[in-house]
Amino acid sequence: MDKINGGVLYAIAIPISLLIGYLIRKYIAEARIQSAEKEAKKIREDTAREAESKKREVILEAKETAHKIKEEVDKENQRRRSELQRLENRLMHKEESLDRKTETLERKEQSIRDKETHLNKEEKELSNIKQEQVRTLEKVSNFTQSEAKDYLFKKVEDELDYEFAKLIKDKEAKAKEEAEKKAREIVSLAIQRCAADHVAETTISVVALPNDEMKGRIIGREGRNIRTLENLTGIDLIIDDTPEAVVISGFDPIRREIARITLEKLIVDGRIHPARIEEMVEKARSELNNHIREVGEQATFDADVHGLHSELIKLLGRLKFRTSYGQNVLQHSLEVSHLAGIMAAELGADVNLAKRGGLLHDIGKSIDHEIEGPHVKIGVDLARKYGETERVIHTIAAHHCDIEFQSIEAVLVSAADAISAARPGARRETLESYIKRLEELEEIANTYNGVEKAYAIQAGRELRVIVESERLDDAKSSKLARDLSQNIENSLDYPGQIKVVVIRETRSVEYAK
Repeated sequence: MDKINGGVLYAIAIPISLLIGYLIRKYIAEARIQSAEKEAKKIREDTAREAESKKREVILEAKETAHKIKEEVDKENQRRRSELQRLENRLMHKEESLDRKTETLERKEQSIRDKETHLNKEEKELSNIKQEQVRTLEKVSNFTQSEAKDYLFKKVEDELDYEFAKLIKDKEAKAKEEAEKKAREIVSLAIQRCAADHVAETTISVVALPNDEMKGRIIGREGRNIRTLENLTGIDLIIDDTPEAVVISGFDPIRREIARITLEKLIVDGRIHPARIEEMVEKARSELNNHIREVGEQATFDADVHGLHSELIKLLGRLKFRTSYGQNVLQHSLEVSHLAGIMAAELGADVNLAKRGGLLHDIGKSIDHEIEGPHVKIGVDLARKYGETERVIHTIAAHHCDIEFQSIEAVLVSAADAISAARPGARRETLESYIKRLEELEEIANTYNGVEKAYAIQAGRELRVIVESERLDDAKSSKLARDLSQNIENSLDYPGQIKVVVIRETRSVEYAK
């Protein structure tokens, strides 16, 4: 029975507990729902307030942006109005200026028309005066205009006949003189069959090397050493398979000698680089100048000519490096001096004057590539500048028979010059013409502004021009190369082609102290 009651109680308690649990959960759920609804309401309210705040902020920002845009538009409109006003004022000024110019032109045109009318009137008056003068002249001279013209033509014709007769007579006298001169040259040619030996200058020099490794040092890294040497001296350095030798090629013997001395000094010194090359080139120039002076002094001693100005002695020394048709000019001058002195002694003339004139007769050739004009005129100017007497100057001026002889010594110098030049083997036409062409090539380059130095190398196949970097930029240097090539094409006759190389170099030098 107790068990039955307990089971009944148990059965009743379970539903009750379930109901109580249900009610409790329902209460809790409702409480949570109310809390969530409150929270959601709060969130909605906060969101609404925030949205309203953002809305006001966006509206304010949009208003500010619109205000700024309006201000910018107003400023732009104001600027454009100002610009239009300025342009309008400018157009008004131009229009006024054009009106003034138009008025001025109209006044000038009117002035020109007035002057033209005045000139026409004066021209008519002059024509009338001229006709009146012609009538007066005809009345005074008893000649009509056509008769006077015939008379003048007849007089001019008579004068021209006289001038032609005089010219023919002068030509005949000159032809006789030339015939006599040619006869003397033929006789001298026979006499001079036993002339002393002379060494003809060539256009190359050879420098011996201690070993073939020196060739690489001379060339330098990327060819900078050989390029520096060629640019500074204006020669062409040929380094080929020839064992222990380098060939120096150049038509100017002085440049070639400077390059030879420089190269020998560099080989002995062993330090070969661009700065050292520049230093050695300057030393070589100094040594060569001293050598030229010594050669000139030796020449005056050999010719027994004393009292020459020191500059004339230097110019004589330069003749050692000058050839005329392949003949060394210094040896030629010494030979002319000796021949003129011997002939003067035989004829009882002034031996010293003949020797002095013979030694100096070609002195103009020492600088004829630097100064324009024939070497005779240059020699006369040099002799007069350095204090030579008029008798000596006359022997120089007359040695090519350009002027009339005024002394027997001048005749003897001219004859000695012809004898020395006409002996067998004395001269070669080809070398002289070749060197003249190279000198003309350099002279063309030196006529341009901004050119510092110009060298004809590679036997005339290349013209190397060094320009002043501060005067010509790269563009002008390129234009100079093009202008030079066109000028050479129009001015010179040459085989093959000539390469024109313009070099522009900028250096910055500082010293650490």
